[in-house]
Amino acid sequence: MQKTAVDVICQHSKDGTIIPLRLRVTDAEGELQTYTIKEFRRLATGGSYTLPNGVHISRSAFVFECVIPVFGQRKLINLYYEPGDIVWKITY
Repeated sequence: MQKTAVDVICQHSKDGTIIPLRLRVTDAEGELQTYTIKEFRRLATGGSYTLPNGVHISRSAFVFECVIPVFGQRKLINLYYEPGDIVWKITY
């Protein structure tokens, strides 16, 4: 499974916490779709490893499991932020 780059609006708190708020992704027709993140939890990284879906996570990555509404349904996605790359990525 590949990670796809997406636009993310997030809050950076004074204690260093990152809170993802919204994301924008290009759909199959090439149109931008915006989603509000309704729930999230930060997953512990604990070092470099590969997830069961084949995505490699580095020690410095931020990994979030998020819920977004899509056509009235709750969809679970994973957001990844690698501080060195300064790019947010998604798998779903």
